[in-house]
Amino acid sequence: MPYYLYIMASGPRGTLYVGVTSDLPLRVAQHKTGELGGFTKRYHVNRLVFAEEFGRIDDALLAEKRIKRWRRQWKIELIEKSNPNWWDLATNYS
Repeated sequence: MPYYLYIMASGPRGTLYVGVTSDLPLRVAQHKTGELGGFTKRYHVNRLVFAEEFGRIDDALLAEKRIKRWRRQWKIELIEKSNPNWWDLATNYS
């Protein structure tokens, strides 16, 4: 079963959210509809801008913890390496 580290954004260089899930299409849909509430709903963080697949949950969680400690600029650089236009990648994982 694959696990995903993902980054959601409110828009280009906007508010960022880093998370882990085993069902990326479902989790993205939950963020988009506001079903999860909390931070992502409050700040309209509903655009999938980065995702990385892992084979083990432990590896995905370690990557999440590491990236959450990063400076904002480092997160932006990570996103822009693979998604320089900040496109919503949700359709790639549906």
